[in-house]
Amino acid sequence: MVAIDLNMELQGNGTRFRVYPQAPVLLSVTSPETIWVSPPPGAVSAGPADDQMYVVDAHDKRTPYGETDFPPYAGLVHEPPHPNGDGHFDHLRPGTRQFEAAHMYAVIRRVLDVWECYLGHPIVWHFSDMYDRLELVPYINWNNAQSGYGFIELGFSERKPGEPQPYCLNFDILAHEIGHSIIYSLVGQPGLNAGTPQYYGFHETAADMTALIAALHFDSVVERLLRDTSGNLYSLNELNRIAELSEIEQVRVACNNKRMSHYATGWYKEHDLSQPLTGALFDILIEIFHLNLIDNKLIDDELAEAAYDSILPGTDADLLQIRFDKVYAGHHEYFKLSLLHARDYLGAILANCWSRLSADELTYIDVGHALLDADLEIGVGLYQRQIIECFKWREIGDVAPGPKLGQDPSDGTFSCR
Repeated sequence: MVAIDLNMELQGNGTRFRVYPQAPVLLSVTSPETIWVSPPPGAVSAGPADDQMYVVDAHDKRTPYGETDFPPYAGLVHEPPHPNGDGHFDHLRPGTRQFEAAHMYAVIRRVLDVWECYLGHPIVWHFSDMYDRLELVPYINWNNAQSGYGFIELGFSERKPGEPQPYCLNFDILAHEIGHSIIYSLVGQPGLNAGTPQYYGFHETAADMTALIAALHFDSVVERLLRDTSGNLYSLNELNRIAELSEIEQVRVACNNKRMSHYATGWYKEHDLSQPLTGALFDILIEIFHLNLIDNKLIDDELAEAAYDSILPGTDADLLQIRFDKVYAGHHEYFKLSLLHARDYLGAILANCWSRLSADELTYIDVGHALLDADLEIGVGLYQRQIIECFKWREIGDVAPGPKLGQDPSDGTFSCR
């Protein structure tokens, strides 16, 4: 499988924007990068807006859409960003509302481009019976973010008093929210009394994987990730820390050690219940990455197994890192090609898997079976054993989750929904 390079494919044909590849609160993310999105110059109007979505920068919107308030937004709006004379938006200055509105559009359009590439066809919105386009609201007075029927809207965090951090600048959070819209469009919504806890946990996992795979389409992220970790991707890093809020804080961690037995007696949030499935899919990504490295004699089976076991307590993390530093030295490009192959193979089989699923009575083992079928179709069963082992280790199909419990002790914290 040849690695996909969207920027290369769209350069000269698409519309230019500048976006942050990860949250700008991170010390390693100092400036936005230029990207191209698929609509050609002139096809994106002020807002920004195209034939699939539009941004409305609401003026002083204090409450999120809910049971009584739905799009389209009819209140006062801030001046929207306009394209330059050539139809591009890369002239906008960071720190302005116009840049933030354009940033939200560009990230969501970029993530759609990534996943439509894996799917091989455009996304048809699940709300198309009511709305022609997706409404994007970049800033409301709310410490959360949500994807709903015909809209995505974002608030902000205030880690320090007087220093709000708008979520419309956080790539992971934006990608997570459009991930929900993609899954609603591909898998649908369960019928009356047909929605399982695992369907909602699956939704959170799919949204997180949407963000994780899309982030790997920034060359700067891949370069920094490998140079910081030497390919030891089970170490805590900017790839597996989902929705980073600071240098030490994130919403979820993909390289977790959670199994279904952790939730056999009950669970509070779908985000928690999603962890075993997210962990299984992250494990599959790393298995594919490691197998490519083994095939090229860059690591051996024992080091791959040691890395896999490193998510368990008691691991000598320093020794493991030293071993990766040694094998990585002088082989950056081989590690990079192996990671890009793993990214695109997992992206392709996930898109195929999601297209096979039905929302009614969905379970994690259904996801596993669909993933195996996708691997048979795309790779002639190349990774059947690894998929089965990763799901088995997480006890998916062996242990059922318990009931949803009462009030979450952490209620009031940011979660993405």
